Amino acid sequence: METLSQKHETPSPERQNFYRKISGANVTPLWEVLHSVITAQPNTPCVPYLWKWQQMRPWLLEAGSLITAQEAERRVLVLENPGLRGKTRITHSLYAGLQLIMPGEIAPVHRHSQSALRFIMEGEGAYTAVSGEKVTMNVGDFVITPSWTFHDHGNTSGKPMVWLDGLDLPIVELLDAQFMEKGEGQAQQTSRQATTNLARFGNTMKPVEYKARSRTSPLFWYPYERTRDALETLKRHGEMHPCWGHKLQYTNPVTGDWAIPTIGTFMQLLPAGFSGAGYRSTDSTVYSVVEGQGRCRIAGQVLEFGPKDVFICPSWMPYSLEASEDTVLFSYSDRPVQQALDLWREAIT
Repeated sequence: METLSQKHETPSPERQNFYRKISGANVTPLWEVLHSVITAQPNTPCVPYLWKWQQMRPWLLEAGSLITAQEAERRVLVLENPGLRGKTRITHSLYAGLQLIMPGEIAPVHRHSQSALRFIMEGEGAYTAVSGEKVTMNVGDFVITPSWTFHDHGNTSGKPMVWLDGLDLPIVELLDAQFMEKGEGQAQQTSRQATTNLARFGNTMKPVEYKARSRTSPLFWYPYERTRDALETLKRHGEMHPCWGHKLQYTNPVTGDWAIPTIGTFMQLLPAGFSGAGYRSTDSTVYSVVEGQGRCRIAGQVLEFGPKDVFICPSWMPYSLEASEDTVLFSYSDRPVQQALDLWREAIT
């Protein structure tokens, strides 16, 4: 009997004839592929990579001179993992892109089944509108666009606005659950400001009559000012994790669960001089540098990062973080999906 240790041997002529015969009926022998589909550890084609802001920003502005937000619908430069080129994704399960809105522009209203996050990297005064509520965005703010909600973006300021888009696009594509619908006109009518949304859900309280219609957080705007204050308090009084420094998870304030059911979102502070222990987990993680400088050591590489850089740590690759000065990192991953399916693992290395 042929064993897995013999998997690289050429099949006998009798077996090859058998394989050809069953192939005509769309059948294949598991024993010929078992070793490649059930592996001892994660075997991802994704690789570590860092996108430098100083290179990306001029390209974004050049794109702004080549195509309008209305023509593009969403003027975005997609950050593709080098191991997944042409597949419009940064990991097997997540999408990342840098979106530019120039002064006076509107990215037209639409909705889609994919959930999205916006993490603001440059500018102030531009807005996003979600289901009739409008929020003015600033650097470091985390904004949610829930699945199947109408949304549009506009820039009423005098300067370009750039943010990191994160979507569960590959997950939705895998499940063949993609839907998209364009709205009427350029922008939706808004009746409420996000400060109202923050008052309803951002103070450890909720309206008495509120009943959730979605697993996504009803709080769709998480201001950086509040998050930064919380991290600074932890730095002064909290115990520091050997791998993460001081790290917080964005949550749905009503349920205490993830803010987005398919995408885990985090913010962490690495104090100056921090040198983290090695860490790995099965969820590939996308990092965006809010402030500070440091490095990520992964797979024999050293990724030197600074403000507004974006880098990726693929599944189960041990890595460690270091900070030359106080450094704040936003990150997102597919951890909620993995945990819901009892697949998620982590280890300190």
